[in-house]
Amino acid sequence: MTHTITKGMDGFRAAMDGPVILPGEAGFDDGRRVWNAAIDRRPAVIARCATAADVVAAVGFAREHGLEISVRGGAHNPAGTAVTDGGLMIDLSGLNAVSVDPAARRARAGGGALLADLDAATQAHGLAVPAGMISHTGVGGLTLGGGMGWLTRKFGMSIDNLAAAEVVTADGRVLHASAAEHPDLFWAIRGGGGNFGVVTSFEFDLHELDPEVQVAMFFWGLDQGPEALRLAAQITAGMPPDINAVTGAVNAPPAPFVPEQHHFAPGYVLLLTGFNGTAEHARLVGLIRATLPPLFDLVAPMRYTELQQLLDAANAWGGYAYDKSCYLAGLSGPVIDVLTEHVPAKASPMSALLFYRLDGAYCQAGEQDTAFSGGRSPRYGAFIIGIGPDERALAAERDWVRGLWSALRPHAISDGSGYINGNTDYAGDGLRSAYGTAKYERLARIKAGYDPDNVFHLNANVQPAG
Repeated sequence: MTHTITKGMDGFRAAMDGPVILPGEAGFDDGRRVWNAAIDRRPAVIARCATAADVVAAVGFAREHGLEISVRGGAHNPAGTAVTDGGLMIDLSGLNAVSVDPAARRARAGGGALLADLDAATQAHGLAVPAGMISHTGVGGLTLGGGMGWLTRKFGMSIDNLAAAEVVTADGRVLHASAAEHPDLFWAIRGGGGNFGVVTSFEFDLHELDPEVQVAMFFWGLDQGPEALRLAAQITAGMPPDINAVTGAVNAPPAPFVPEQHHFAPGYVLLLTGFNGTAEHARLVGLIRATLPPLFDLVAPMRYTELQQLLDAANAWGGYAYDKSCYLAGLSGPVIDVLTEHVPAKASPMSALLFYRLDGAYCQAGEQDTAFSGGRSPRYGAFIIGIGPDERALAAERDWVRGLWSALRPHAISDGSGYINGNTDYAGDGLRSAYGTAKYERLARIKAGYDPDNVFHLNANVQPAG
């Protein structure tokens, strides 16, 4: 740390309500950790912000001293953009409060809140907002990229339910962005990522949701892959809004309901969830069992908050990770051929391939209504996630992810650029391709208005126009 920064540290600390943490001080190593253990970076300073004013002070200090800025929400992004080497990390983890107005059906979540915080607060009133499927994901990063999960078919994405946000911009302003105030900024943060400022709070519209859901999990072996994927395509293509499903390739968990001989076995899974007590869920369970009996299954009621934590253990902190994504119009025969060829090459039981069905309410928003990087036509979101226990294992899983993504690319919508929240990196013009030229250029113009110096560039970075 330079002498100039050291001299200014006392004033910075005095301006902050939250703590300022330097290398060697208590909490520094925990503060710089992120979900992906492959990321090992050391910021010069961590500003653990307690208020929006703290964020203003941190941005100002970083700019005054020429420090690169990173922003930490849930720190779940595999790219590790939450932490910078030698710069200033704005840590929002202390801004994790969630308040709910049940009469207005509105929730306000701090920029450092996790999905678990949001789910617990809203479900206490029988309400919910569409979000992701792993509860230790940050609300901020998920929402800024789009936000899709179990409720997307029924209520849309997180950005479709975002009513307003508080944003600290690169010049230190604290802005309220909504359809009525700074509408260009509001459009851009709904899908444009963290390019435009630090979002210190989100306001969401909420929906009634029965706290109890119906969950079914079916597992088939590798040799049943083609039949399992064809059945999954049949089931997922015709589901009513109160049903959602995720299908994919995983290794069986060592859970009590799994016969011991199948523990960690590779295969194909279909997770089927029914909301609001739908009888259609029971009918589909019977159809699946009769059509292609699985190696094992589990059918049980579950609380929605438990459903949101179902994939937490398989995505625990400490793995070495790399991911890519793409969109597919359907699980066609050629796509199934690609999958059944590449899935057996997956070496790590921690790695996974998942398909989200995106239709229903997902398609109700217009293509240009938000800055979301994916189209709004019916499709599947394919997430290829490579996770290993160490760097050596990650190298093999990274090759597997890239190989499968490349093989799917000829069958993908557009050029296979995929969802910005589902890609560790973007090569060449990948980001422009993901958004499309017109949307990317609109984002670049807005970026030039709010962050002309590209202060917030540790993200899926949109270059300011001009």
